[in-house]
Amino acid sequence: MSADPKSRLADLLRQALGSVAPELIDTPIVLDRPKQASHGDFASNLALQLAKPLKRNPRDLAALLLAELPRSPLVVKAEVAGAGFINFTLASDAKTGIVSRVLSEGGNFGRAAPRGVKVQVEFVSANPTGPLHVGHGRGAAYGASLSDVLDFAGFEVSREYYVNDAGRQMDILGLSTWLRYLALFGIVVPFPPNAYQGDYVVGMAEEIRNGHQDRFARVTAAEVLADAPPVDADKEGHLDALIGNAKRLLGEDWHWVHGFALTEQLGDGRSDLEEFGVRFDKWFSERSLFDTGLVERAVSELEARGHIYLQDGAKWFRSSAFGDEKDRVVQRENGLYTYFASDIAYHLNKYERGFDRIIDIWGADHHGYIPRVKGALAALGLPPEKLEVALVQFAVLYRNGQKASMSTRSGEFVTLRELRSEVGNDACRFFYVLRKADQHLDFDLDLAKSQTNENPVYYIQYAHARIVSVLRQWDGEVAELAAADLSRLDGERELGLCARLASFPEVILNAAEDYAPHQVAFYLKDLAGDFHSWYNADRMLVEDEGLKLARVALAAAVRQTISNGLRLLGVSAPEAM
Repeated sequence: MSADPKSRLADLLRQALGSVAPELIDTPIVLDRPKQASHGDFASNLALQLAKPLKRNPRDLAALLLAELPRSPLVVKAEVAGAGFINFTLASDAKTGIVSRVLSEGGNFGRAAPRGVKVQVEFVSANPTGPLHVGHGRGAAYGASLSDVLDFAGFEVSREYYVNDAGRQMDILGLSTWLRYLALFGIVVPFPPNAYQGDYVVGMAEEIRNGHQDRFARVTAAEVLADAPPVDADKEGHLDALIGNAKRLLGEDWHWVHGFALTEQLGDGRSDLEEFGVRFDKWFSERSLFDTGLVERAVSELEARGHIYLQDGAKWFRSSAFGDEKDRVVQRENGLYTYFASDIAYHLNKYERGFDRIIDIWGADHHGYIPRVKGALAALGLPPEKLEVALVQFAVLYRNGQKASMSTRSGEFVTLRELRSEVGNDACRFFYVLRKADQHLDFDLDLAKSQTNENPVYYIQYAHARIVSVLRQWDGEVAELAAADLSRLDGERELGLCARLASFPEVILNAAEDYAPHQVAFYLKDLAGDFHSWYNADRMLVEDEGLKLARVALAAAVRQTISNGLRLLGVSAPEAM
């Protein structure tokens, strides 16, 4: 039998279609797996598709298609069902053949052929102004799993982190660090409420003191506060004045303090993500967009195309002409470019690098940002549809029934590192992708740490460990499994497991197409459930050598598929629990 019964069945239907309606021979052949096993192994809606153009009753057309369906040992039963569906039941050896395929392909089972399509996935991209928190963790887990699923589905994937190393937020971090450093020398400047408050800032200040003593402390509090408006009257103006004074007082040393804080926080984020199993092919610097003149070039190009106008000394992009709710400033009256301007330049850079598809993963609160970015691309004469934005809802952590605050500025946040330490990487990675990315996620710590069947990651890993235990008790050579007589797998649970295994490549393709790695998580839960039911109902290491070998082969195929799926989600496949 063919290793791909679904493709063979589609070929048979195509032949029948050629006899019934040759003028519609290009009609897509869709074959789905029915939710109820009693409805067969595959169902097709081909007759329903033909009904309108042929102006015929779909049930009559289904009967015609069945009459013209070539005879094949692949199909043991085909019947018209419902409004005009055709249900197919396949021969047992067509179902069990998947076991040989899984064992043969091993870690590549489910991997699609290369498509020659270059995809860039940009995710996390958190400002390096503090430790990553549990909200960032969801974007990291989603982006990493989506990238791996796309890679497995045949795309050429480039994973990228956009480093916001320019602009006001980094200036605020540099100032926050310097003020804490000054306090270590008794130079006490009231700490702005809108500066970065966390202990990690104090830690950086102490590192600077330990390495450079008072090099950056030869100032007075009055000099730091010079001409700053009262914080109660103008909180942001007060902060900006302090930043300006810090730059003036420190001169070139400001760049050192600023760079130190950036390097420390970016390095912390890198190591945190690496420990989380999240890797990037490129860390792209926002500052490089200014250094190479790309921001200026992007704004000039928009201006040349007539999409920029001057108002109150600032340059505005006519984003309302492209679906945005209002126009946006790209260059302020003081000559400084806005964050939006650098974002336009960054996306222009992505297009110029030649990606076929560009996927940005943003927090759900950035939904309104989509039309202005796509509008800028269209204004630059670039196809905006090449850019796709996947939104990730915030993750809310519950510990002892209490919701945790996660504000980076206040310092009252739960870090990703703390979460990983408490529940482990596996639970973090799996729970983060257990819901659609655009759905709200409540992270249940109690469930994530439990070793029960209610904990989905434990349930799946336990299935893998159970199979490894069976293979150890069997104590045979893996090569022997290739000779297994798979026709001995004739039980309902065994054939159901085979059908579940056969659907894995389809799950991968669908998850890639929908940008939905949670589909892989759901599949693994179902596969583990099928296995546990079989394990509890039937013995594997029976006296009958032929049956034992067939059952061990099936178990080994399930183990391999669980391992492949967990790998895509960044979750380990333990051999013992």
